Amino acid sequence: MRITDIKTYLMQAGAPATTAWTGTGKSALATGRNWLFLRLETDEGLCGIGEGSGWPRVVQTAVQDLKPILIGENPFDIERLWQKMRVAMMGHGDTGVVGGGALTAIDMALWDLKGKVLGTPVWNLLGGKVRDRLRCYAHAKDVAGALALAERGMTAVKLGGVADILRRVEDVRAALPPEVDLMVDLHGPPWMPAADAITLGRSLERHGLLFLEEPVAPEDIDGLRRLRRQLALPIAAGERWATGWGLRRLLDEGLVDVLQPDSGRAGGITQLKKIAALAEAHMVQFAPHAGSLGPIAEYAAAHVMASIPNALMMERLEPDWTGRYDAVVPALRCVDGFITVPDAPGLGVEINEEFIARHPSTRNVAIATGGWEPGTESETAYIQPRFRRRAALIGTPTGDKTP
Repeated sequence: MRITDIKTYLMQAGAPATTAWTGTGKSALATGRNWLFLRLETDEGLCGIGEGSGWPRVVQTAVQDLKPILIGENPFDIERLWQKMRVAMMGHGDTGVVGGGALTAIDMALWDLKGKVLGTPVWNLLGGKVRDRLRCYAHAKDVAGALALAERGMTAVKLGGVADILRRVEDVRAALPPEVDLMVDLHGPPWMPAADAITLGRSLERHGLLFLEEPVAPEDIDGLRRLRRQLALPIAAGERWATGWGLRRLLDEGLVDVLQPDSGRAGGITQLKKIAALAEAHMVQFAPHAGSLGPIAEYAAAHVMASIPNALMMERLEPDWTGRYDAVVPALRCVDGFITVPDAPGLGVEINEEFIARHPSTRNVAIATGGWEPGTESETAYIQPRFRRRAALIGTPTGDKTP
């Protein structure tokens, strides 16, 4: 069997039915989310399906640039082909999320194809199944959203953004049943300076969070070290880095309790399995990022999660744009807070080309909202000083009208 072609399918993912995962109810994902799917074809008529994220419109070009070095190759040689692609990109610098997205899409398709040829699910090729179901969590912005998720069977809810986050955590924690876990994602921009993240983190410690996610900018490794020393909270991070080399520092320095590689740009199933093993060796749990991903990358995460011992849970946009369930067949569903591990050969999913063609890509960048001070959204500052710092970070005591 030989690779004969690689085709890409780029689509605009419509605005989600709810954008409740940000503090303001707004999201750049609603206008900038694209999904890039891929079909890897062979001379025997069989094909594999993959997905690459990171910057899908740019990743599409990267995939086409890699295609000539793959035509004529044996698709079963997954590790060798992964290394061949990485070496081919080395002259352009470190991999980054664009190179990571291209590697991911092709690698994912190779695993899917191999499973189909051998008549077995990808998780079986990765060492077999550790679990039959995968716990999920979803995003809320307030009490109403959190309670709605709990009523749908979710056993974990995440609040996001820095805007009014302390009050929202207090209100949601008081409203949720005690058995429902709560997490907080302080993602930016704007990013919190380490001193503010530490102050806020201390105020959150009493709520028993499952984890505090991305409390400082991903490049702020020194800030993460400071948080690690001063907070009694599990820390989660890793979604913005590609490959095990990009994530290694978080593990080697013991900076995280939960590692969150993005299953669409971390380097593919090949890398996800290796990253999970590195995390296991450091006693770190594994919870892949999925906030902007399409349904095929979610399948890939599910197969990896099914095969590793340190899987914590999967991230979901729940509910998401209804087109998520039309772009592929079949779509993964979360029932009572769990996804059932797919059992079909390969990844167990196919793309709906007709539906994808009806949603051509028009835009793939957007200015993030939620947390910027009014009137500063167009500024270029990566880390903004905070106004109303006392109320935002430690709350305003009853009767205290200090702004």
